[in-house]
This record gives sequence, structure tokens and C-alpha cells, in this order.
Amino acid sequence: MSSSEQQTFAPPPSVWTRPRRQKEQPALSREQIVAAAVRLLDAEGIEALSMRKLGAEMGTAATSLYRHVANKDELIELVVDEVYGELELPAPGRPDEWREALGQCGHGLRAMVLRHPWVASVLGQVGLAYLGPNLIRMSDRLLGLSVAAGFPAGEADLAVKAVISYVIGATTSEASYLSLLARSGKSEAEWLESLLPAAEAALEDHPVVKDHAYSRHGQDPARLRDENFDYGLQRVLDGLAVRLARD
Repeated sequence: MSSSEQQTFAPPPSVWTRPRRQKEQPALSREQIVAAAVRLLDAEGIEALSMRKLGAEMGTAATSLYRHVANKDELIELVVDEVYGELELPAPGRPDEWREALGQCGHGLRAMVLRHPWVASVLGQVGLAYLGPNLIRMSDRLLGLSVAAGFPAGEADLAVKAVISYVIGATTSEASYLSLLARSGKSEAEWLESLLPAAEAALEDHPVVKDHAYSRHGQDPARLRDENFDYGLQRVLDGLAVRLARD
């Protein structure tokens, strides 16, 4: 095979397609780097992440990190897979337990993203993240739940994708909101109260939205967010239940 043909068939650049180096710096490991990166991201967000800053946080030079991680893109693939490892996924059970199990998975995924809001901003940039061991484990378990529920083989993965798409879509906007809230230095109730005058002015000519907003004024905003998320998740599961009933 010519060199040009070898380049044509080269795998896409990813930490999951590159062989792991056998000789690593003894004082440092990939696992330590990933754990430190997650701490940095949780504390300061995705904008703060750089190999130089991470090295400084770990008390080493950026060049030491490159012995284990080729670049920042690989690091992001690794940290995304790392936090997916936090998910506790139920094993497939009886066919009639599928709805509760998928609902539990949806709530668990949302909780993980809200613990690490930066995840929402990088999910579209993580290349071959689905090859990571924790994401593969999640996919395998969710697909098993869908198959156990009775979805045909050709639809089982589509049912899983429907649930995940809802969760990620709903949670991405929620995570962005919570990141903005964190930067404000206020509690959620204080933040919403400070916006009240501007909201009243904006809604003056929109009575339907205004009445809806006032009906929820004074309620616990965190509880409302939980209820909003669960409502959407349950409607997705309703649709899947109807699909199963047709068969």
C-alpha cells in the first residue's frame, strides 16, 4: 500500500483511535490529568481550560501533560467520558419495568450534566467520544433496556436516542442558565427577583405569557425546573409506550 493510500485510510484523530503510549512519566498519569481537568472545569468552566493552566494547577509544565494527552481536543474527549462514568444505570429487568428504568437513566443523565455544566458546551465538539469506555457502557446498558422493553432490533437504538436527545436538549439550556446564575453570585430566587421589573415591562403586551409567569411567581425555582424536566421526559416515554402497544 502506498503512503498516499495509508493516509486515505488513517483513522480520524481521537484519543480513542491513538494507541496509548506504553512509557509514561512515572510521577504523572493520564488518570491524574483527567481528574485535575474535571476539577478545573467544574470550578472555572470550559473557557479556563488550557494545557498550560492545567499544568500550572498540577504543579508541572504543559510539556509533561503532552506525554499522556496529545492536545486539548483529546483532553476534552477524556473528561467527557470521565463524567459519564458517574452514571448509575439499571440493568435490564422485566419488560414492564422499562419505563421506570429509562426514566431513571434520564434523570441520572440530567443530574450529571448539572453537576458539570461545562459538559453541555462541548458535546458537539468531542469527535469520537462515543468510543470512550464509559459512553460505550452507557450505550450498551440503555440499548439492553430498550431491547428488554420489546422494541424491535431496528428500533431499539432509535428509542434510546429519542430519550437521550430530549435529556441533552433540555439539560443544555438548563446548564447554561445555571452557569449564568453562578456567575451572578446570587441565589436563584434572588436572581429571578432582580429580573422581575424587566420581566414585567417585557410582558406587558403579552397577557397569556404574563399570567403564566405570575402563576409561578414565588414558587421554588429548583422544584419547578425538576417538574418541567420530568414533564417532558414523561411525554417522551408516553410516546414510546404507545409505540410498544402497537406491536
